[in-house]
Amino acid sequence: MAALGWLTPRRRSATARSVLAGEAAAEAARKTSAADDDAALLTGTSEEAPEEPVFPVAGDVRAAAFFDLDNTVMQGAAIFHFGRGLYKRKFFERRELTRFAWQQAWFRLAGVEDPEHMQDARDSALSIVKGHRVSELMSIGEEIYDEYMADRIWPGTRALAQAHLDAGQKVWLVTAAPVETATIIARRLGLTGALGTVAESVDGVYTGRLVGEPLHGPAKAEAVRALAAAEELDLDRCAAYSDSHNDIPMLSLVGHPYAINPDTKLRKYARARDWRLRDYRTGRKAAKVGIPAAAGVGALAGGTAAALALHRRRR
Repeated sequence: MAALGWLTPRRRSATARSVLAGEAAAEAARKTSAADDDAALLTGTSEEAPEEPVFPVAGDVRAAAFFDLDNTVMQGAAIFHFGRGLYKRKFFERRELTRFAWQQAWFRLAGVEDPEHMQDARDSALSIVKGHRVSELMSIGEEIYDEYMADRIWPGTRALAQAHLDAGQKVWLVTAAPVETATIIARRLGLTGALGTVAESVDGVYTGRLVGEPLHGPAKAEAVRALAAAEELDLDRCAAYSDSHNDIPMLSLVGHPYAINPDTKLRKYARARDWRLRDYRTGRKAAKVGIPAAAGVGALAGGTAAALALHRRRR
């Protein structure tokens, strides 16, 4: 029966450590935000929805978009892909890789984040990187992105992010993954920056401790709130995207919440509140709107304007 707890993680309210983690993530994100926006656009699918005003609104600089990473932007969890890359470089032993692999398999099969698994993975990662230089892990992270992450980006979610960039808005990743890893992914995707879990470092060397707690659940909402205040954003005009019911606090902060590849709880919650839904995991919904199923997986859109138009029509 204990395994059933993995399917129903408890909702938690913000704590002092959540606030600290959120503020640390926002500060780290602002220091590292800057990227180009020349990535290619890809098409996706959506559930049918009634017409509404054009969104995102071009030129609205007080609006921004916040994207969860694991299973929203990327298939699987970034921390596990990062662990595979570190194992390849002899950072730890095979038994630890086996544990990473099991947690990743569970995440993909269950489609939900198990807090115990995620905490265990983060604890393992912290012990592995302790004593290493931040610059070293950043350099390795670039290589790991190419090896294990680049081919796992959901094209449809990428197109949604690009629509916000094309409207002149900032786009941020918000994830429990280490902020260094998240920043690399954001830069590679041409996004503004990333809010992620902040690992403590002294003189550029990891101590093996976190600042606050992992950026998960309520802590994500605190990070978005802190960044919005620093950037003078109007949250009612902002958008947030996630697959997990754990991110309901973050989604509830903004005026435009989206459920992307949602787990069962988030899908139910989103439908009850008329939130927008997108699912890129199969081609079944693509067929409903007359788009080849392969389009959501690998076909290039006909340019930025065309992709933005598709995004607006499918809402």
